[in-house]
Amino acid sequence: MTKAEGRVSFKRVAILISGSGSNMRALVESMVGDHPARPVLVASNDPAAAGLIWAAGQGIATAAIDHRPFGRDRAAFEDALLTPLLEATPHLICLAGFMRILTPDFIRSFDGRMLNIHPSLLPKYPGLHTHQRALDAGDAEAGCTVHEVTADLDAGPILGQTRVPIVAGDTSSSLAARVLAQEHRLYPATLRRFASGDRSRIDPA
Repeated sequence: MTKAEGRVSFKRVAILISGSGSNMRALVESMVGDHPARPVLVASNDPAAAGLIWAAGQGIATAAIDHRPFGRDRAAFEDALLTPLLEATPHLICLAGFMRILTPDFIRSFDGRMLNIHPSLLPKYPGLHTHQRALDAGDAEAGCTVHEVTADLDAGPILGQTRVPIVAGDTSSSLAARVLAQEHRLYPATLRRFASGDRSRIDPA
């Protein structure tokens, strides 16, 4: 952040990832210029997540809280995760491929301030294996959704969706690649609106 940016009141954004963080990169690269937000932390449940290395290279603070030593104790893991999050004092949290189910208590701590990107046209196909489920159902289209995070899995208010046609010969991998390209457009556009105080839905063509 430049000195000039330091004098401007930006929304502080923490991003949670589990792997390469391609959506995190799209968000970070969008938060420049007149964007109303800036990234202040990238955190992961996997210390080996490649996205942490990329974020650190951009000068963004990073944190790794390995979930494995906590076993099934999700609350204890979340308590550990809260330490770097609270130190970063974020206004908003973006889940970007964060592959841990968060407890209702954790979500309530950031009520109305946490976003997620999901690779389906919610409310269709919450959870995993979304692309194969769309193919198995014979759907004509798939897509991605940005939504507010609530205690109900992938069921929070929808902030934006992009539709992706399913074409003959599609596999879960080929469909996933095309949907991911649209995720990289939808998530930054939705975050920009949300950070400026606009919670209306956006469905870009």
